[in-house]
Amino acid sequence: MENPTDRPDRPERPDRPARPVAGRRFYDGANRPVTPKQFRPDRGGSEFDDRPARPRGRGGSDNRDEAAGDRTGRSDRGESRPPYRERSDSADRPRYENRPAADRSIDMLFGLRPILEALSAGRTLEKIFLLRGTKNSLVSDISTAARAAGIPVQVVPGEKLDGLTRKNHQGAVAFVSPIDYAPLDGIVSGLFEEGKVPFLLLLDRITDVRNFGAIARTAECLGVQAIVVPGRGAAQINGDALKTSAGALNILPVCRENNLQETIKFLQQSGVTVVACTEKADEAVGATEVDFTGPVAVLMGSEEDGISPELLRLADVKLKVPMAGQIQSLNVSVAAGIMLFEVARQRVANS
Repeated sequence: MENPTDRPDRPERPDRPARPVAGRRFYDGANRPVTPKQFRPDRGGSEFDDRPARPRGRGGSDNRDEAAGDRTGRSDRGESRPPYRERSDSADRPRYENRPAADRSIDMLFGLRPILEALSAGRTLEKIFLLRGTKNSLVSDISTAARAAGIPVQVVPGEKLDGLTRKNHQGAVAFVSPIDYAPLDGIVSGLFEEGKVPFLLLLDRITDVRNFGAIARTAECLGVQAIVVPGRGAAQINGDALKTSAGALNILPVCRENNLQETIKFLQQSGVTVVACTEKADEAVGATEVDFTGPVAVLMGSEEDGISPELLRLADVKLKVPMAGQIQSLNVSVAAGIMLFEVARQRVANS
């Protein structure tokens, strides 16, 4: 039987390019290295075969430094090569993979004394976490000052605080709010004094920060003059909420009230009609003649169970969003946009 290695080399077909030979290097017209398939001698390309082929296998050394030449663009054989470029984009980019997310936040305070001093200075805090079982004068002072300022305080175990930060928190962690909350009574009285018709939005326990940001963005676009949120159970206003709102939270006043039931009663006594958006309503928005051109406060419920029963009983008007599909459920930010649009539509038509 004939040995395959003794066969003469087969002639190359004229319609196909020659097979690449080990040890050859190919360059295009700009003297840049290319693969054999990209080699085009008709466009000024050139090839060199005076260098040995790169050894293969794990045991061999490919001598990459000799083949690549120095970083000035010249190889050791005198051939012109493209300059070597350092990749600085990844080196200049900050790395956070080995750092916890809480430590990257610039809106956090930890330690009993710093939190107490922040409260004394009047800084707006979003929420305060205190270690369960800690009893000393500083903890008592923080609780008293936070209660007077309407800042929610939550007593948590040590694992919760350790998950927020790895620093020595001394049993106290607080989040600094990126916005300053406005007093609702001042907003309402100011609107009436300026001759404006109040258009407010009440949010009952909206917990998703992106939903909250999207609602704030829609509310600002449709002419809402203030958003009211509860002191407990609401989404934390942080960087994600600000980004989702597209900057609306820097323009639209946000009021934080400890008791939304008292807030609704205050608005009703001030001549504001409270309209609740709930699937439990019998009438649909747009299908009934409800005048939204006067002072109005739209009430939206949480993502899980909607408006609280005690708040729903206090509402002056209850409406639902008409739906013809099979899901029969809307995201709260979408439902809020539909309700706010109806109010804005009537006001524009009446102006």
